Amino acid sequence: MITPENASIETEKLCRLAPIIPVLVVDDASIARPLAEALVAGGLPVLEVTLRTPAALDAIREMARVEGGVVGAGTLLTPEDVTAAVDAGARFGVSPGATDRLLDACEAADLPLLPGAATASEAMALLERGYTVQKFFPAEANGGAPALKAIGAPIPQVRFCPTGGVSLKNAETYLSLSNTLCAGGSWVAPGELIANRDWAGIEALAREASQLGR
Repeated sequence: MITPENASIETEKLCRLAPIIPVLVVDDASIARPLAEALVAGGLPVLEVTLRTPAALDAIREMARVEGGVVGAGTLLTPEDVTAAVDAGARFGVSPGATDRLLDACEAADLPLLPGAATASEAMALLERGYTVQKFFPAEANGGAPALKAIGAPIPQVRFCPTGGVSLKNAETYLSLSNTLCAGGSWVAPGELIANRDWAGIEALAREASQLGR
């Protein structure tokens, strides 16, 4: 059983592997492996597959086989989601928010979780439980980088991965904050390039993203 403190140690390690974690919505599991290979080759080894489609768990299974990649499950909402994600090979979890049932399930399953927080109160509640690495979501809708900077001032113990509206245009602003470890974004794997099986194009976007904040 993983403790919240150890979960945050593990998620911080993952967040430090690259400045951007691709947030992936996969509708067809057959493209999961080449998609993951392109992103990893471009320098983004940590991948979040959101559990928003019927193909998501199969996509995680395929991506878990990619050498050099670390695949996790996003949009964890229930203990059942946690069980399914672990069974599929997810090595970490991401949630839009946090409930005691979800946190209990992740800890019992030894699944490091990046729990979501949108307000200072939510961040404080997670910190009280032991989570020092959190997801700031939805980032842009909650005031963007200025809001995240403001939250960080009185709660310097918490580091964040902002997600939701993060793009190539504003990623550097988030990454410049002292309380930001990395950011999550979907622009590195746009639907048009996936539909066209343009893995070279996705690899190029990943390589560009891998240099942000450096």
